[in-house]
Amino acid sequence: MLTCLYHTCIGRFILKFLTWPPLSRLVGRFLDTRLSRRLIPGFIRRNHLSMNDFIVEDWPSFNAFFTRKIRPEARPVDFSPEALISPCDGLLRVYPVREGVVVPVKDVPYSLDALLRNRALAKAYEGGMCLVFRLTPSHYHRYVYPDEGYKSRNVFLPGVLHTVQPIATEAVSVYRENCREYTLLHTEHFGTITFMEVGAMMVGRICNYQEEGHFRKGEEKGRFEFGGSTIVLLVQKDKVKLRSDWKESLMQEQEVPVHMGERVGRAINLVK
Repeated sequence: MLTCLYHTCIGRFILKFLTWPPLSRLVGRFLDTRLSRRLIPGFIRRNHLSMNDFIVEDWPSFNAFFTRKIRPEARPVDFSPEALISPCDGLLRVYPVREGVVVPVKDVPYSLDALLRNRALAKAYEGGMCLVFRLTPSHYHRYVYPDEGYKSRNVFLPGVLHTVQPIATEAVSVYRENCREYTLLHTEHFGTITFMEVGAMMVGRICNYQEEGHFRKGEEKGRFEFGGSTIVLLVQKDKVKLRSDWKESLMQEQEVPVHMGERVGRAINLVK
């Protein structure tokens, strides 16, 4: 289905309608209604979801189910000061930032200038790393802060909503076209991290909870409503050393499954 949408003339015509932001808002409103509850059992079955880790409630809508909360013991947070934790459940790829360019998908380069629409900010990450966490619809869709510190205001960049499946990213510049929101996290142990949420096709909302202010490691930052989504962390040069057991997979640009709260790297100035 995705191949047809992204690689045929008819498919791309249909895609213009499917990626129209008002359509996603309309779908989002329906998924907030009680009528949408009937979609829940089929979604659980198709995605082979185990509900053992989640707090089961009488959800009033599909979106309430989709943004369901997880039991804290199911996602323990590594509170070691040197630990950079995963902000979410997802599939992780890591790319070096060289000469202002990130390559989040093989053979599809993206300029940090275009991603952030801020040339000075993009330059601050030269020589650093870009961590891309891809969330599928079956993943847990709440996300947390990866360290403690102080955050700036949220910056929203409107765009066209696309899916974040690999077939789509091969065909269009998804991270440049999708609506997204970012903030600067001035962290205690990892310098200034840019934390970006990227919306996807049929995602009604990126829901962040606070503007400027202090945050704690593991504190919930926000949630995505229905659809697959992506979180991007930009980390400055010489701030983080990634887990050594992932080295081979990441060098081959393979996706590594991660859980929210688990260690993905260590602060270089604290590594002994």
